[in-house]
Amino acid sequence: MANHKSAIKRIRSNEAKRLRNRYQAKTTRTFIKRLKNTTDKSEAQELLKKVTGMIDKLAKKNIIHKNNASNKKSKLTKMVNSIG
Repeated sequence: MANHKSAIKRIRSNEAKRLRNRYQAKTTRTFIKRLKNTTDKSEAQELLKKVTGMIDKLAKKNIIHKNNASNKKSKLTKMVNSIG
């Protein structure tokens, strides 16, 4: 257990940030699944814009690695473009 006030505060703030990061990552995964299940091209393109922004935010905040974000965006864009 922490012995200093600052360490106790750091534990609390780290937990709050961890929960926030998990929420944002989980929400993004949900939208990615929704995008993958979409069959309508125009709807998929709208969702892609939203999902791309969410992925960029995760990468900017170092929740996911920037290369991981780039890879996800690339694969999702390919998938949306292949919808006929």
